[in-house]
Amino acid sequence: MQSREPVRAAALGALGLLGVVAVWWLLVLTVLADARIPSPAGVVGAAIGRGWDFYTTHFGITLQEAAVGFGYGTVAAVALAAVTLLVPALEPLVMQLAVITYCVPLVAIAPVLFIVIGNPEEGQRAGTATALAALSVFFTTVVGTVLGLRSADAASLEVVRVFGGGPVRQLTTVRLVAALPSVLASLRVAAPLAFLGAILGEYVGGVERGVAVTLKIAQQNVDVDGAWAIGLGCALVAGAFYGLFAMLGRVVTPWSQGAA
Repeated sequence: MQSREPVRAAALGALGLLGVVAVWWLLVLTVLADARIPSPAGVVGAAIGRGWDFYTTHFGITLQEAAVGFGYGTVAAVALAAVTLLVPALEPLVMQLAVITYCVPLVAIAPVLFIVIGNPEEGQRAGTATALAALSVFFTTVVGTVLGLRSADAASLEVVRVFGGGPVRQLTTVRLVAALPSVLASLRVAAPLAFLGAILGEYVGGVERGVAVTLKIAQQNVDVDGAWAIGLGCALVAGAFYGLFAMLGRVVTPWSQGAA
């Protein structure tokens, strides 16, 4: 029975998606006929008409920015979360820093970062986009990691202590393993946020390629079908990131209910 659950979930998800598309199409043909909302067929046509090179060029550069920022933000968050366990006095400072990165709107901090980082060289990634991607994942990951590290079994920690292990030994042998489900659950949310942060960074980052550039062009040309196609493409990428880390959680932490 358990082996059929993923298939059943996928089937229900596909039916739900088809239902949403059917409702969308019905609304466009009826109550929203006069609104500037394209039909599913128009969006699909606009998406196909742009060609594969369009997506590999523009989505590719944004994905690079998101991946680099995701890596920086994740490493910094996990490292600082581990430091709070080793040096509890630093926990208030780390958590305040995490809350600040979460509370400050990205659209407000983006111009400041652009002034500090400057324009990217031709063909290079936008530093502003990478920085915003890193900031987008920091809060979620640091909070999830701290909670996961604290969830370690007290008996296991005591065994390590009895055999002469200190806080560092407890961290590397018990706490990190116990934190894996929580960390992966945090990354499941953080990965799509990194992609969104990269797009926001491109809006002010002075780039010549990227998802934000294509959205700007579609807006200037009043290309409604094209804008929706790009937006749905972004949603698919974000959903793929979420699904990837959900699947990774199932494989890496099968004992965890949170990964099921």
